Formats: sequence, structure tokens, C-alpha cells
Amino acid sequence: RRRLSSVSAAIMVLEATMVVLDTSEYMRNGDYPPSRLEAQSDALNLVSGAKTQSNPENSVGVLSTGAKGVEVLVTLTSDIGKILGCSTHIKAGGMSNLMGAIQVAQLALKHRQNKNQRQRVVAFVGSPVSEDEAALVKLGKKLKKNAVAVDIVNFGEEAENAAKLEAFINAVNNDDNSHLVTVPPGPHILSDILISSPIISGGGGGGGDMAMGGGGGGGGGGGAGDAFAEFGVDPSMDPEFAWALRVSMEEERQRQEAEAKARAAAGAPAADAGAPGAAEASPAAATGGGGGDADMVDADDEAALLEAAIAMSMANEAGAAGAAAAPDAAAAGAGPAAGGGDVAMADAEDDDEALQAAIAMSMAEGEPSKTEAAGGSAEAKPAGGEQDNAALLQDPAFVQSVLGSLPGVDVNDPRIQAALAKKKDGEGDDKGGHGKGGDTGK
Repeated sequence: RRRLSSVSAAIMVLEATMVVLDTSEYMRNGDYPPSRLEAQSDALNLVSGAKTQSNPENSVGVLSTGAKGVEVLVTLTSDIGKILGCSTHIKAGGMSNLMGAIQVAQLALKHRQNKNQRQRVVAFVGSPVSEDEAALVKLGKKLKKNAVAVDIVNFGEEAENAAKLEAFINAVNNDDNSHLVTVPPGPHILSDILISSPIISGGGGGGGDMAMGGGGGGGGGGGAGDAFAEFGVDPSMDPEFAWALRVSMEEERQRQEAEAKARAAAGAPAADAGAPGAAEASPAAATGGGGGDADMVDADDEAALLEAAIAMSMANEAGAAGAAAAPDAAAAGAGPAAGGGDVAMADAEDDDEALQAAIAMSMAEGEPSKTEAAGGSAEAKPAGGEQDNAALLQDPAFVQSVLGSLPGVDVNDPRIQAALAKKKDGEGDDKGGHGKGGDTGK
């Protein structure tokens, strides 16, 4: 938030800016694609657009130093079209005069229409600086006294001019308002590097670092700003989007570092898993060897541990099933009392088998009693039948009817009648005796 607020405050500064272009013969070189001159023209468009769009009251002017000496191409204006038009007619030639160009730029800023505008000079230096360091330091102190800030883009002959330009910036710098951006040659575009530089973003703290050590900045853009150039984002134009990109890149960097640490830590458990005794280790021991962090175990180790756990689980289930089957078999052979143990510990099928065995044994025990009962009733039935037959034979009418039904037997035969009479007399004696016995008992 502090970074975003500082950028927002910087882009609202009311300024009058004079841009100094180097149009010497050195600008024909192609070490900055497509050439130094064209790369400088693109950077001019970027700087002028950033200054005019940051505040509607800002004004920008352009002057060149080369074959024709110091020439003012565009006076201070807020019309971006004039600035873009002048950049197409620039031609390289002659030698540059940096001190003269800066002095003319100061004079133009002195005669600005809006005196409330701050004064700033942005100078592109792409050729060797012919002035000595003492003269540059003197000029710098004069500009500082007149409250003129100076930004210098050192490219092309950056190694030769670094010492002089640093001394000049140190002399003109007031409260970190001046910056030196050194851009070494390479495949990058000059304007892309300037997007993230303090010249465009207006960062105060970053500008001081850039001024004192721009050459070591690796293009002068700073770490996170180079990525903005890669995506074509201008932080001064859309500071909120630039802040979101910066936060996102920081989170991605932290995530990549965490993944690298995780892979390095996962290498040790993987080596331990490849040892000869790893196959005999338990899954718990293997997991503990990984440091207790499941994310640090790769997919192969997780698959191996899962297979080992499944195998051990199946072995435990098989042992438990065998142990449960043995008591059931013993209970079935020992009888219902032995089979009536802990039924809850057996499975449903084992319970059904034990119940069926108990029912079968109970039925087997019940069959002998039923047989004995049937035998006793069978014996009782003949005894009862004999008593019934004896009673029927004692009946004279029944005997007489039976004898009458027999062929060739005459019931009226005196002998048959005598036998029947004797039978009746015997019955009478028996009844009398029983009656006496009963009376005697009484």
C-alpha cells in the first residue's frame, strides 16, 4: 500500500519537462535494436506520454544536440502530437554538447508559463561526454540552486561516461529528485527498461539507488520492474494493475521456492525407500521417515506404502477369519453347551451354521424320547385291547351271538347252554367276592 500510494502521489506532480536528445554520429550504432537513434525516439514517446498523462497541466519540450548544435525542436507543450511528430525528423550527425543542451533546457524551463510547475530535465546520453567532471559538477550545483531536477539515461558509451555522470547527479541531486539510469547493450528494448525506472515511475527511494549504482542494476530497471516491461505494463499509467502484478510475481516466487525445498527434502525419504531393508519396514515407519509431511512424499512412495498397507490388512483379515472358524468348529463338535459361547464374535454365516448345528443336535436328542413314548403307548394299547377282549368274552350275549354266527354250531345245544350257564355262575361269584372284599375293607 505504501508503494502504491507513493506511485499515485508521484504521477500527480505538476511538472515542466525538457527532454534532451543525443543526435550525434554515435546514434547510428545498432547495439540497441533497431538502432540507438530509433530506440531513443521510442523512449522519447514513452517519457512524453507518461509526463502528459500523469497530470493534464504538465508540459513537455524537446531539444537535440548534434551536428546543428543545440536545437529546440518543440517548446513546452501539453500536445503529445507535436512531440511525436518531431521525433520522425531527427537525423544523426556531428558531436553532442551535453552541458550546452542542459543549459538551454534550463533557460526554457525558466520561461515556462505556469510558474507552479516543477522543473525537470531528462537527458539521453549515447555518446562520449567531452566535458570534464569538474565542469559538470559546477553545472550540477547551479541547477540544484535553481531547483532543477535532472534525470539522465546513460546508454551506448555507458562504461566511459559512468563516473562523470554519477558525479554530476550527486551534485544536482536534492532530496533524491534526480536519477541516473544506466542501460547496457543487449537484446532488450530501451523503452521497456525505462518503464520500470524511476524516470517513469517517479519513485523517490528507488531513484537514489539507481543514481548511485545504475550500472550494476542490470539494465537499470530493478528486479520487479523488468517483469513489467516483459508484459508491456506502464506502472505510471495503471499503478493498481502494476501493484497487483508485483504481488502476484512475489507469491509465485515464494511458491517456487517452497516447491524447490519440498523436492530437496523429499529426496532423502526416496533414498531411504530404496535401501534393502525398506521392503521389510512397516508403513508407519516409512511414513515417519518422511518427516511427517505427506506433501513431501512423491507419488511412487505413496503408491508403494498404499500397496503394503493393503497387503497387511488382507493378511490380518485372513488370520482373524481363521481364528474365528476354529472356535465354531470346536463348538459344533462339543455340543450345544460348547457351541453357545460368544456368538457376537462370529460372523453372520458362522452364527447361522452354529444355530443349524444346535437345532440338528436338539432334534437328534428329542427323537429317542419320542420313540420311547411311542413304544409305551403301543404296549399300552395291546394291554387295553386284551382287557376289552376279556370283557367282551365275559358278556354271555356277545358269546352267544358269536357262537350263533359260527357255521355248524347250535346255540341251543345243551352243552353250550351249560357252559354259558357255568360262565355266568363264575361271574356272579367273582362279583360277590369283590363286593365282600369291598365291605370288609370298609
